[in-house]
Amino acid sequence: MRPALPLLWALFAWALVGALASASLVPSLAWTLVGGALLCVLLVDGWRLHRRAVPDIARHVPDALALGVEREVQLQIDNGGAPLRMDVHDLHPGAWAAQGLPRSLTLQPGTSATFAYTLKPIERGDHVFEGVHVRLHSPWRLWRRALVAGTARSVRVFPNFAPLTRLAMLSADQASRLVGAHLKRRRGEGTDFHQMRDYRVGDSLRQVDWKATSRMRRLISREYQEERNQQLIVVMDTGRRMLARDGELTHFDRVLDAALVVSYVALRQGDAVGLLATGGDQRWVAPQRGMAAIDTLLQASYDVQPRAVATDYLAAASELATRQTRRGLIMLVTNLRDEDIDDLLAAVRMLQRRHRVVVASLREEALDAALESATDDLPGALRAAAAARYLDQRKAAHDALRSQHVQVLDVTCDQLPAALVERYLAIKRDGAL
Repeated sequence: MRPALPLLWALFAWALVGALASASLVPSLAWTLVGGALLCVLLVDGWRLHRRAVPDIARHVPDALALGVEREVQLQIDNGGAPLRMDVHDLHPGAWAAQGLPRSLTLQPGTSATFAYTLKPIERGDHVFEGVHVRLHSPWRLWRRALVAGTARSVRVFPNFAPLTRLAMLSADQASRLVGAHLKRRRGEGTDFHQMRDYRVGDSLRQVDWKATSRMRRLISREYQEERNQQLIVVMDTGRRMLARDGELTHFDRVLDAALVVSYVALRQGDAVGLLATGGDQRWVAPQRGMAAIDTLLQASYDVQPRAVATDYLAAASELATRQTRRGLIMLVTNLRDEDIDDLLAAVRMLQRRHRVVVASLREEALDAALESATDDLPGALRAAAAARYLDQRKAAHDALRSQHVQVLDVTCDQLPAALVERYLAIKRDGAL
């Protein structure tokens, strides 16, 4: 227990009486009597606070939360004893942003109170609510008692799956357009035969089935669709470069969101999707088909974190070559620097023996801002020149990859989901696998 502010004021008043007594303005006995009375009051008030039962507190929060999405948490407090005055603060994980805490409550005997506050998770993975911090006030408010009530509660924070929920209501083509992918589709052309149908204006002569045309005495076209049951493996860099931030989220958080979006589109196309995290945290999910695979990918990747280590691209390529023997499309998402190019070129050459490789190289938004901002002083000019030089070095590294017939995407985090989906569907459309 600790003294409350009214107790400090009472002690100050007692000291004032002592000052008056020392100046012979009041009898010395008055100071002694006031001190004795104050001591009795303090003891009685403290004893009553000590005897008060700790209230029962229950927390109502979902087992799974979405990263960056505000969620309501409810606390229910049951008072089975004497009247209580209390302050309540939930011990939520880390530095998550909370609104509606702390709360001050007054509970009568045999009553309960429920209040809600909003919480915004800012980190993925497994987290724990340690309990509820409670500060009880004594009946006469001279003392306060701090304690932790309630029970600990574990929660899991997943990537924001709200975009996937919206995509679930759409077809694969509609979902692709929703994320910003722009495709020049060729009607009726693909790699797998789908059906025969009447000729339509715009069909190429290669689609016309002349034998069927002769039998039916009208133009008949073959219609094709993209090949199904192919393999897509998304390789995510979890090294130190992914610790950079554009806004509240790390680059890796944005990469994981984009990986889930392109995985969803690929699953809707009938392909199998796998995942490899390499660099910091390591994780492997073998390619799986069917929409249930999205849940598998979420469960396997929600707690993967980037670490302050260098990514070994060659080791990742060796592991992937061992695990993935069937030909597939490899989409590597990283933040490529010029010092990485030799290691990455060796890794790409190893993968190209069997797979089609796409490298998505993230570009920090601050670089674009440095080039686009007006420059009217020397520090600004130096900043713009440094950004331009750095981007030139990135371009040289990208050109080295393109010279090895690797498709390179130079994109910001905001552009990444659309770029991955667009390139995946373009490769499917062209039958490049």
